Amino acid sequence: MAELQPIIWITGQPGAGKSTVGKALLGDLTQTGHDAFLVDGDDLRALTANADYSQAGREANIRRAQDIALYLSRQGRVAIVAVVAPFRWLREEFKARAQVKEVYVHTTAIRGREHYHSDEYGAPEENFLDLDTTDLSVEEAVGRVRHYADL
Repeated sequence: MAELQPIIWITGQPGAGKSTVGKALLGDLTQTGHDAFLVDGDDLRALTANADYSQAGREANIRRAQDIALYLSRQGRVAIVAVVAPFRWLREEFKARAQVKEVYVHTTAIRGREHYHSDEYGAPEENFLDLDTTDLSVEEAVGRVRHYADL
């Protein structure tokens, strides 16, 4: 059986840079010999045809991302998940049962996705990397995530 790999859970409001950091991290890890996979929230919703943004729809989407990430980790792959995942309690529940490195991405920059912001978003309170992407280059962000996740 493959060695369990970390799950990098990138969370934050739309437009904060989750997908950008996730894609760059995937490329960087792949170039340095890691077997990694990115689960992006937009791609996951398109794949599963889940356009339900109610609490139940969001929970289902988050749990689906968690299941995929856990499967990938158990297969020896570094799972990178980039989703809004607004419910802190659901993220904490997952961190309690898996090797999750939570990364909270946020910004004060206006990036045009603010109309998608979730009023119910709960920022992490413990055991996470705080990543303010306002004035941070993508390369710097990837470096910080790699250091935090010990990759």
